[in-house]
Amino acid sequence: MRDYHKLRAFELVDQLALEIYKCTKSFPKEEMFGLTSQIRRAAVSVPSNIVEGCAKSSQADYSRFLEIAYGSVCEVEYQISLADRLGYLDSQSAKETASLASETGRVLNGLLRSLRTEA
Repeated sequence: MRDYHKLRAFELVDQLALEIYKCTKSFPKEEMFGLTSQIRRAAVSVPSNIVEGCAKSSQADYSRFLEIAYGSVCEVEYQISLADRLGYLDSQSAKETASLASETGRVLNGLLRSLRTEA
């Protein structure tokens, strides 16, 4: 079993999930069951899949959960962009959150590439 606390990718996704919850507090009430719910679920899915992957004994299962996490990061990146274009985020918050999501995706993708070269 792997210790997810030691992964830079986990540190970033944990920070991203917290940031998403903070910035979606100000989303319009009519988005409670729409974009607010969707982006929050995607943001929580990322660290959750990393944690679950780390608990798996096989390298294949670990990689599969990291790939799911990467897909969710990509989803969050789009949803941040959408929220910004809809005017739900101030430009500074949108820029910072998008930057964090992008960095998270790069680090997670790097981890996946390193696992593929080991196989």
